Amino acid sequence: MSGKSFSREFKLAALGQIDEGESVARVARDFGVSRKTIYQWRDQLRKGDKSSEKPSERVSRPERPAELVRARERIAELERKIGQQQVELDFFRGALRRIEASHRPNDGPGVTESSPRSRR
Repeated sequence: MSGKSFSREFKLAALGQIDEGESVARVARDFGVSRKTIYQWRDQLRKGDKSSEKPSERVSRPERPAELVRARERIAELERKIGQQQVELDFFRGALRRIEASHRPNDGPGVTESSPRSRR
């Protein structure tokens, strides 16, 4: 590092964004540090270098952020599919109601069947 000292919260915030799927390059740029520094923080956290943390302050994070990103992409894909299926279901329900309404018999007292129009 360049001699700068960063708080534990600062480091965890940066690493948290990476765990959420953000690229290391983007996080490094946003936080004003090098990618190497980000990797060092990550490695220190993985090795258990939590000397400045109390046990109750330790943060549990997913170990495989790439899997998390893939899972979120899959969830979004499935949500889109469900939305499309809902649109189709609504369409077919409406069509079925119209068909059923057109086939209802008018068999009440005094009601005669309608006849087709003649085209003269």
